[in-house]
Amino acid sequence: MKVTSNRLKDIERHYVAQLALLFGKEASQQMMRMLIKHLFDIDRIRLALEPDIRLSESELLEIHFAVKKLLQHEPIQYITGEVEFCGNTFIVTPDVLIPRPETEEFVLQIKKSFPAKPNCTIWDIGTGSGCIAISLALLIPESIVTGFDVSEKALQIARSNVEKLGTKVLFAQADVLSVVFPETAQADLIVSNPPYIRESEKQLMQKNVLDYEPALALFVDDNDPLIFYRKITELAARHLNKGGMLYFEINEVFGAEVKQLCENVSLTNVQILKDYKGKERFVSCQKK
Repeated sequence: MKVTSNRLKDIERHYVAQLALLFGKEASQQMMRMLIKHLFDIDRIRLALEPDIRLSESELLEIHFAVKKLLQHEPIQYITGEVEFCGNTFIVTPDVLIPRPETEEFVLQIKKSFPAKPNCTIWDIGTGSGCIAISLALLIPESIVTGFDVSEKALQIARSNVEKLGTKVLFAQADVLSVVFPETAQADLIVSNPPYIRESEKQLMQKNVLDYEPALALFVDDNDPLIFYRKITELAARHLNKGGMLYFEINEVFGAEVKQLCENVSLTNVQILKDYKGKERFVSCQKK
């Protein structure tokens, strides 16, 4: 069914009805509000106060093609090119993962429990969009933060986010599975949200994730699903300062195994922490 009105309120209602068949009414309303704000800089309050706002033919086409992408399961964050995370707006593209609420909670857990000190050194391994590294830099003043990622395209997005948000974070290309840091390189805090979804779990994933988000940042081989955790715990054992801390976001089914990896390299005070859904989602530990 075609849109028969150029009145924005009618257009919104029309497309919410279409989207609701796939995503439900509440999610569809939220996506339409995000689109309208992104495309026309009109928020829900203004639309409520000015219900007779009308769109031009070119604007009608803009919103039509954006909704068409949504109906093909393209994530709204890639369409708008941005996502809210820890109180800031980050640039995202299909070269980086879309940050999840669990990852936002991960950052807040670190802020709450890490005993920060001036000029503490923080490494974010697998930084992607830079959302964790940049948020920690903003939350922990005077920290010295470096983000590492194997993808140069991801690092370009991370650098754009640093510029956008006006903070200081260094980024470097590195494959954590093969990188060798100088023995003198030391950190007070190492954080990582590495790939942890097994290939066999793909069948449980939604189309918007499988078809659009970078597989390199999501999936690991079923034969060695803890490959990144094992390598990073070994790095932490060598490069954390005394009393330094390591934090992971994890696959909920591997909490005990990640805890064991930390203990295998003599990291102590290992804790498995639950997310807001009650799932075992984070692991923290410390170097003696």
